[in-house]
Amino acid sequence: MALDYRQAAQEILDAIGGPGNVVSAAHCATRLRLVLADDALVDQAAVDNAAGAKGNFKASGQLQVIYGTGTVNKVYDEFIDLGHITAATKAEAKAAAAEQQTNPFMRAIKLLGDVFVPIIPAIVASGLLLGIMSALSFMDTNGFITLDTNNAWYQILNLVSNTAFTFLQILIGFSAAKAFGANPYLGAVMGMLLINPGLQNVNTVATEGVQQTFAVIPGLYSIEWTGYQGHVIPIVIAAGILAFVEKRLHKVVPEAFDLFVTPLVSVAVTAYVTMLAVGPVFVWAENAILGGIQLLLTLPLGLGSLIMGALYAPTVVTGIHQMYTTIDLGQIAAYGVTYWLPLASAANIGQAGAALAVALKTRDVKIRSLALPSSLSAFMGITEPAIFGVNLRFFKPFVAGCIGGGLGAMFASIVGLAASGTGVTGIFGILLCLSQPVQYVIMFAIAGVVAFAISYALYRDPEQAAAAPVAEASVSAPAADAESAAVLSAAAADAAVAAVTDAAPATRAETLVSPLAGTALRMTEVPDPVFASEAMGTGAAVRPTEGRLCAPAAGTVTVLAETGHALGMTTDAGAEVLMHIGIDTVTLEGRPFTAHVKVGDHVSVGQLLMDVDLDQIRAAGLDPVTPVIVTNTDAYAQVTAHTGAEVRPGDALVELK
Repeated sequence: MALDYRQAAQEILDAIGGPGNVVSAAHCATRLRLVLADDALVDQAAVDNAAGAKGNFKASGQLQVIYGTGTVNKVYDEFIDLGHITAATKAEAKAAAAEQQTNPFMRAIKLLGDVFVPIIPAIVASGLLLGIMSALSFMDTNGFITLDTNNAWYQILNLVSNTAFTFLQILIGFSAAKAFGANPYLGAVMGMLLINPGLQNVNTVATEGVQQTFAVIPGLYSIEWTGYQGHVIPIVIAAGILAFVEKRLHKVVPEAFDLFVTPLVSVAVTAYVTMLAVGPVFVWAENAILGGIQLLLTLPLGLGSLIMGALYAPTVVTGIHQMYTTIDLGQIAAYGVTYWLPLASAANIGQAGAALAVALKTRDVKIRSLALPSSLSAFMGITEPAIFGVNLRFFKPFVAGCIGGGLGAMFASIVGLAASGTGVTGIFGILLCLSQPVQYVIMFAIAGVVAFAISYALYRDPEQAAAAPVAEASVSAPAADAESAAVLSAAAADAAVAAVTDAAPATRAETLVSPLAGTALRMTEVPDPVFASEAMGTGAAVRPTEGRLCAPAAGTVTVLAETGHALGMTTDAGAEVLMHIGIDTVTLEGRPFTAHVKVGDHVSVGQLLMDVDLDQIRAAGLDPVTPVIVTNTDAYAQVTAHTGAEVRPGDALVELK
């Protein structure tokens, strides 16, 4: 029968503790986004069982309840009416959520993610090339090959391989300033300051000693005139100071003088504070942290690495893993290699092996169709689909993955496995460990095989998949992370949702074409747990190279988000299609999107729907990957995605039968 939107809204309102517990309420194209005053008042079981909801999770200080396009807006209207709640924009909800996030540790972790995630592509590119160049040099030195290093081809590659690490402080300064809300170009200037050639290169201190010091307080306090090559924390702190000074100057400096006074004073003040106090103090602190981690990783028999390898996946669930790039970069600067990356790789491979066991043992076609591509993605180093879509959902495979990852990490520590760069794990991680390829392969085998064996032995298909998905989620979530894991049962909840939704309208077989130029991906490869779990429906995704969104079929526009980031349509053959342009692009408040259609317009296949500024999305540190979701998947006997290749608008993407 049809969903009673008012009843659905009332159930959620009751489950979250009533209207008095709501700080802010908004919705995007698919999710109800609620900021709550007290999470302890939430009846999680009631939220899990709410009519019409396809899943829920907590992220960025918001409780997000998934309803899907065409439903969420109706439930939202009833929700604010029943609770007499003032409607909020997505930006207002985000701001309210930020204010509600009182945990300083989690705020710091999120900030580190905002700083380092945007620069990962640059680090990965240099890291991979650095690993290849190191391997070539190793083989040349040991007589395996004869390599002419005195030519332009080799020298250019060698130059590229270390560029990102040589000027890392500039990258971090730009990104950190942006994350703090300062002028990113001034942040880049601060990065340049810390590696200015006028300072002694820190890499020469060990052999030459400190060449020059300056007295700050004569007889009491002096500073060493050395650079900060390889140090991460000082430039992040400097960017925070820069933002603090710049924002306050913008408020007090007259507009006529703001253009030159504010940047000058901001940079000068930040430079003095950083060079005189922040740099020396935090270099000491950073070295102490790295020393502590290194001590843990060198415990006898690899016990420290066993613990860290086993705990790595749970930190992915909580988001703490965003800080690990700083450990990698710090170890590379201090030791020339990172011992941390092989641990991360072992943990990822463990989760991949556990998901693969589920795929091979299950008799449920839907579970297999999710578990198999998720495991392959995890073997490539992208674990979120496997963790969020499969392993946490059934929990025992998640534990199996942690055990396998821990044992693989322990072996890596015992044999001293190290990587020459960072950013790549799984199968391709061997490119960073080409000086120890056999050890990497053995580590890979231990983590994957142990996790596979334990997961295969423990996993059982749910006895009543249609009736018990919510109960299973409520068992699994507390054992891992209730806030993150709750959404993972969404794919299994389809049968329960079907009981309260409209009967599917008549549909005809058709082929949806790609709405964008780019690379076609499986839905499970999308770096968002909601889309990767296929809770909203299956389909395919495109990582775009051109910013022109075209109609995948002839039909009528039914949804156009006010921020432009999502567009839905019903095709003439009955398919309900949602195109969500980018991940978390709702936060951009519509700036990159220019729509050329409106709700109610009938469009032809290939017609231009929207222009998208991809550069603006990437500059914000967001992924422009665009899921193309068939939200009425249950109306079809077979949905086949054509992925793994470059596509142009008009190329076949999803076949519906």
